[in-house]
Amino acid sequence: MSGKPAVLVTRKLPQAVEERLTRDYDARLNVSDRIYTSEELIELSEGALAIIPCHTERLTTDVIASLPDSVRAICSFSVGYDHIDLDAARARAITVTNTPDVLSDATAEIAVLCMLGAARRAYESAREIRTDSWADWSATHQLGVQITGKRIGIVGMGRVGQIMARRARGFDMEVHYYNRSRLNEERENGAIYHATIESLLRHSDVLSIHCPATPETTGMINAETIALLPDGAIVVNTARGAVIDDDTLIAALQSGKLFAAGLDVFNNEPDIDPRYKELDNTFLLPHVGSATVETRDAMGFRALDNLDAIVAGETPRDKLA
Repeated sequence: MSGKPAVLVTRKLPQAVEERLTRDYDARLNVSDRIYTSEELIELSEGALAIIPCHTERLTTDVIASLPDSVRAICSFSVGYDHIDLDAARARAITVTNTPDVLSDATAEIAVLCMLGAARRAYESAREIRTDSWADWSATHQLGVQITGKRIGIVGMGRVGQIMARRARGFDMEVHYYNRSRLNEERENGAIYHATIESLLRHSDVLSIHCPATPETTGMINAETIALLPDGAIVVNTARGAVIDDDTLIAALQSGKLFAAGLDVFNNEPDIDPRYKELDNTFLLPHVGSATVETRDAMGFRALDNLDAIVAGETPRDKLA
């Protein structure tokens, strides 16, 4: 026995994060990096003070109710927390934290990449290079959409949304946004506020989604809302797949209602709707919004800062429950 508090780590984390974990805790690391079943997670957490999960683990009502009495904290390696039942955690007096702030820049960078990739038909162009099907130059071949000067509609003007707005201004885009509440003038920085998403959609040549998945936002992008977008609009999603109804988005891409979509997140990851892969007008990434060395280290350190505070009997910085 090391005398250090035991911590179950459900996935393989960056080396610097695991080194700090093993220094300060009796860390139960996942060397193989496979996703534990719910039964395995419950069994492996026996005697552990805390669990450090990622978004790949579903800590449902039943899972949390079945956790050993030793578990007092869930310090998620993620900013999103829709994979954790907060009410169930509160009922067990288990403290839950996440890792906000540190991945905002990286996620906004991926949103810009998805926007440009969709607008400039990057998937089709890259395929021509890789399949040696690039023919001679043509004035009418592979014409994309120029985003400079266009209107961008941002759903969710939180940390990532505000950074995305700053990046969009670099392309001289007119920034519109919908948020639960209006920002103050300094944070708004000239962006045009819309009190309803319906109003925002009518002014969005590019729609960029940056809101969490909640009961209110699940399926927000559906047949009724897509119909409000200008013809030929582009949809970008780097938030959560659940915000989009797949059938509706795919139909709009197939019909030409939408010019393209740039997606980093999906429903039922990694087993996404296969129809997305058949479309030429999609730019698809495998949920890599925070995938930089700097960001993943910072996420791990933020999770451990929260855990350190809990062990010390203090209120963690990023307490959710």
